[in-house]
Amino acid sequence: MLDVTKGVYLIIRGMKTLKLRVQQQNFTAQRMAELLEAHPKVKRVYYPGLKSHPEHELAKKQMTGFGGVVSYEVDGDITTTIKFVDSLKIPYIALSFGGCESIVDQPAITSYWDLSQAERAKYGILDNLVRFSFGVEDYEDLEADVLQALDVI
Repeated sequence: MLDVTKGVYLIIRGMKTLKLRVQQQNFTAQRMAELLEAHPKVKRVYYPGLKSHPEHELAKKQMTGFGGVVSYEVDGDITTTIKFVDSLKIPYIALSFGGCESIVDQPAITSYWDLSQAERAKYGILDNLVRFSFGVEDYEDLEADVLQALDVI
């Protein structure tokens, strides 16, 4: 049986640090999006905090931070992208975003695995797309990890 009291306690405890966690995630995601956008092994970055994003001006009006998730296309095919994701050491490869830990996934082989390549492309889910939800780890550690994984490919 679920202990409701424990559940409430955990929610209250988590709410106390929510602002700090979201600030760190926004900070890391913004810096990482800028780094990735300038990297030659990254074709495209999807993050509303970037001036290059088509909805950047709207996002600035609506948001005080641009979120902790950055999506980007690695310059390569599905195999190259798998190699990149598998080379990351800090994030968990998973689909559940929102925790304190960084999470990464490759939608073409995870949440959209059951669609054909053509069907995925209709939704903008390309074989080389990576979704990275940043946690509260130090930015410098995540940067070093992403750069070493890009070096592998």
